[in-house]
Amino acid sequence: MNNRLTALCSAALCAAAGAAHAQSSVQFSGLVDTFAGSLKTAGDTSRKSVVDSGGLTTSWFGVTGTEDLGGGLSAKFQLTSFLRTDTGEQGRFTGDSFFSRDANISLSGSFGSVLLGRWLAPHFLPSIIGNPFGDSFTFSPLILHMNVPLYNGTGWGATTPADTGWSNQVVYSTPQFGGLQANLQYQFGEQPNDNGKKNAGANFLYFGGPLTLTGFYERDQIGNPGQGAYLGTTRKDWALHGAYDFGVVKPFLSHGESKADNSDDKARTSQLGATVPLGAGTMLADYARTELTRTRVDRRTFSLGYDHFLSRRTDVYAVYMNDRITAQTNGNSVGFGVRHRF
Repeated sequence: MNNRLTALCSAALCAAAGAAHAQSSVQFSGLVDTFAGSLKTAGDTSRKSVVDSGGLTTSWFGVTGTEDLGGGLSAKFQLTSFLRTDTGEQGRFTGDSFFSRDANISLSGSFGSVLLGRWLAPHFLPSIIGNPFGDSFTFSPLILHMNVPLYNGTGWGATTPADTGWSNQVVYSTPQFGGLQANLQYQFGEQPNDNGKKNAGANFLYFGGPLTLTGFYERDQIGNPGQGAYLGTTRKDWALHGAYDFGVVKPFLSHGESKADNSDDKARTSQLGATVPLGAGTMLADYARTELTRTRVDRRTFSLGYDHFLSRRTDVYAVYMNDRITAQTNGNSVGFGVRHRF
């Protein structure tokens, strides 16, 4: 009798474990992007030839998982890391956090979702959806102006200085309403005697057939990744992006502004771009202009490229970029790369 009861209990436990497994999933995935080229941005004194990582997308890998908790409730985690495929080094740069792309857990249901940990900054999704070159930190004019400071003596600073991801944050994402979704985000400073220094922001994403609209607002006081230090100022930045897919061409248009409380300069950034289907790939063109209103410094960047898909997961690309800043030497860059998703 005891042996039979033990056997029944074991069978029940195995069935329960099997059911739980059927309602859970863990996935390992990533993207590898490597290119060869010659780079010279505005203000550089010389050009450099490179084999580099992340021509169109920053290379990354990691694990994500979900579990169905029943009653419409589910749990999800993300642990993903950037890497430099040209050298094999971890992170986007030396000293980058290991899971600087994602390190979070969330609960979602009919109410939307609540996320805790490191995740995207409010500006990131709207800006990469709102430009033809997506999340290219090498060739996208809009992303370069917003997120990549120059260390070549020009003094050019990123208009969104708190990184593309925020650590120590709480995110509430609304349910989708007819293609519209919004995210409300708050990052704790976690510094002693910081007088409440923090980052806060929100964004929205709308997908309605051929029309795409995105926008964001940020109030930045601390840097990232990791436990961010005080920026020394409070910067407020916002932007609106729109695109419409006509089939034969998809134009992109955006405008945004950024201002720090310790400067009279306001950065105004406008963008005009387009994608055009061509054969098994897409032509990409984009122009961004940022004007500093007080100093009258002007940056204008134009990129033209072609992205050709060899399969659903692998594509090859070629890009030319021209970069100009007032009273600085002009820059011209070219790159040829391969991108693979797994």
